[in-house]
Amino acid sequence: MTDARFEDGREAPLNLGALDTEDLKVIASLTQDAVFPITEMKWDRPAKRFGLLLNRFRWEEGPARAVSPERVQSVLAFDMVTAVASSGIDRGDKDLILSILDISFEAGESPSGDVLLTLAGDGAIRLKVEAIEATLRDVTKPYNAPSGKTPNHPD
Repeated sequence: MTDARFEDGREAPLNLGALDTEDLKVIASLTQDAVFPITEMKWDRPAKRFGLLLNRFRWEEGPARAVSPERVQSVLAFDMVTAVASSGIDRGDKDLILSILDISFEAGESPSGDVLLTLAGDGAIRLKVEAIEATLRDVTKPYNAPSGKTPNHPD
């Protein structure tokens, strides 16, 4: 047996799944303030998959985030998506950067419904789904947040 090393205590990349509204709330809390270029939003209609490559703020860092705020690139994917709609987004602006404020589920005939991604600036993306099936996976190492600040939401 060997002693534990400091390096062994580092957090592993997130790799989470959501199959119900409670799971989706966890993913929503971890993706709040994530930013992504509009060009990193894709819907694969035949595969019924919608995905985003986003730069996620690492809320899970707790108090350490105030000292050294970090972001990490993550893939947020939804399966069983039958339709995608957006509002308040200029889809023709290829330089547009979007920011997630919240992710919620509006139930339809069980287990179907709509996943709603609420964006800063009054934008929204609505995904019609057969059921909740989402994944959030970190795909890079964390990096220092370019702003050097923790996102702030004044009341």
